[in-house]
Amino acid sequence: MLNVPNINQSAMINKTGTVQPKTASAPANVSQQTNYTTNIYPQETIPVYARSGEQTSANTSKPTHTSWFYINDIHGKMTNMERIYNLALEFDRIPSKDLTGKFFAPSADNVSKFKVSSGDIILGANYTTNQVASQFLNWSGFIASALGNHELDVSEPENFAKLLNDASYKLLAINVKIDEKSPLHGKIEKSMIVEKDGVKYGLIGIAPSDMLKRVKMNNTLKDFKVSDAEETIKLVQEEVKNLEAQGIKHIAVLSHAGIKADKRLAQETEGIDLIFGAHTHDLIDGVKEGENLFYSKRGEPTIITQAGKDGETVGILNVDFDENGIIKKAQNNIIKVREFNRPLFVKDSVEKIIGKPEVIGRVKTTLPPPEKRLAENNPHGNVIVDAMRCELGTDIGILNTGNIRGSFPQGTIDSRAISDITPFEDKMMILNLSEKQIVDAIKIGLQSLNKSSNKPGILLVSGLRYKANTKGELLDLEFIDKENNVHKIDINNPNPDKKYTVAADDFFATGGDGYLESNKNPDFVLEKFDLDKNKLACDYIKKLDQPIEIKNDNRIQIVEA
Repeated sequence: MLNVPNINQSAMINKTGTVQPKTASAPANVSQQTNYTTNIYPQETIPVYARSGEQTSANTSKPTHTSWFYINDIHGKMTNMERIYNLALEFDRIPSKDLTGKFFAPSADNVSKFKVSSGDIILGANYTTNQVASQFLNWSGFIASALGNHELDVSEPENFAKLLNDASYKLLAINVKIDEKSPLHGKIEKSMIVEKDGVKYGLIGIAPSDMLKRVKMNNTLKDFKVSDAEETIKLVQEEVKNLEAQGIKHIAVLSHAGIKADKRLAQETEGIDLIFGAHTHDLIDGVKEGENLFYSKRGEPTIITQAGKDGETVGILNVDFDENGIIKKAQNNIIKVREFNRPLFVKDSVEKIIGKPEVIGRVKTTLPPPEKRLAENNPHGNVIVDAMRCELGTDIGILNTGNIRGSFPQGTIDSRAISDITPFEDKMMILNLSEKQIVDAIKIGLQSLNKSSNKPGILLVSGLRYKANTKGELLDLEFIDKENNVHKIDINNPNPDKKYTVAADDFFATGGDGYLESNKNPDFVLEKFDLDKNKLACDYIKKLDQPIEIKNDNRIQIVEA
C-alpha cells in the first residue's frame, strides 16, 4: 500500500461566474443562468488512499463521484508496466468507502472508477514487445487509449490490426482518416460511451497533429492522414455536441496532442470536463487555476492533467460532478511507480511472450539519468552509442537522445534492462557521411536547446567530442580516431568531401526527426543489418568481461551562452 502522509492544512480555489448550465437540450440563447463554484483540493492537502475520517462540507445536491486512473507515454517500458499493473489492482481492490475518504466524504458510496490511457504505450517496431504493451492495457483493465505517434511504430498495418483484434480496450482518435483498403480501417474509433452506476460518460480521442513527422517511415504510416490543430479543435467540438445531444453530460478527452494544444482545447471549446494529456511528457501534480484548470466558452471548469513519461508515474484524478455534469470538486494525485513491486505472475506472463532475459554483465557504479534527457550528455546513452561504433567497426557512432528511455541500474543487468534503456529496436546501418553532413546534423540537434520541450533532442556521439552553448550554438567539434588521436573539425567550414563511416540506425539515416534530409533510400548507406542496437549493446557488454562503470566523460559539453 502506498504510504502517503496526511497533511491537515487545506487549500481552495474559488471561481464564480454567470454561465449557462450544461444540458444537452439547452439552446444557445437560454435565459436561465447559474453561478458555478469549483472547489479545488490539491494533492498536498488530501493524499490518495488517505484513511482519515475527516469530513468535507456537504454539497447542496448529491454529487456524482468519479475516480480516474490515468497513464500516458509508457513507451514500451515493460518493467514499469508490471508495476503499474500492480498499482491498477490496488486501485480496483480498494472499496469506494475507503477510496480517498476525506475527498469523497460524507457520501463515499458509488464512486465510479475509470482507467484510461492517452497513448504512446507501444514503442518500436518489434511485434513481440508490442504484444506485451497491448496485453498490459488488457490485463490492467483500461477501457480506452488515445492513438499516440508511437503506436504507429508498428510497421505493418496487418500487425497493428492483429493487436487491436485482441484488445479489450478501445483505441480512439477523432482526427485521423484511414485508407479504406487498410486492415486498420474501422479499428480506430472517434469516441466511445461508457456507463457506470447509471451515468453515461463520453470519451473522445486525439492523435498528435505532428504524428507523421514523429514516426519513422513505414507501411502503417502510409494508411493515415492526420488533421492539423485547427481542424482537430473543430472535430472535437462537433463530437462533444453529438454526445451532448444523446444526453451525455460528462465528457473526457484522451489527448495525445501536447499541453499547448490541450490548453487551447480547454478554452476554445465547450462541454469538455477533463483532458487527460500526453506527448509533451509533462508531470502535472495537483490542480491550479491558470495552469491546468481553465474555463470553457460556457464558463464551465475544465481540468487538464498528464502523468509524465516512461511509466515512471501514474495519476489518479478524483472529481465530483453536480446534477448538471459540472465539476464541483477535484483532486489530482501523482504516484511514483517505483513504490510498487513487479508481481511474479505478471513477469511470468510477460516472459511467456518475449522469452526469458539473458544476463549479460554487471554494473559496478552508475549515475542518475540526466534531468533533461534530450538536452544533456547522457552517460547511459554513451554506452549504447559506443557499442554501436565498436561492434560495427566504424569511425563514428551517432544516436539521437530520444532513443534513450532508461538508465543502467547498479548490479546485474540482463537483456530486458537493455531493452528498457533503448526500446525502439530500429535496424542498424553503416553510413558514409561527409564532415559537413555530420556538422549539420549536430547543429540541427542543438536547435532543441531553444525549445521548451527540447525535442527532438541533441545527438549522442562516439568517436566525436563537441561543445555548445545554451543558445544551441556549436562552439567546438573534434574527431577522435581509433588510435585516440584528436583531429579538430572546422565547424564553420566543414569539408563536404571528407567522409567518415558512421554507425547509426535507420531512423536517423532516413531523416527521422530531421537530422538528415528525409529519404527512405539514401545513397550514403554502405551496409544494412537485420539487427538493432540492443543486440550490439548486449554483445559489447559481454565482450568487456568485467563490470562496467557509468560515468560522465564530458564528450558533450553544454555551457552557458
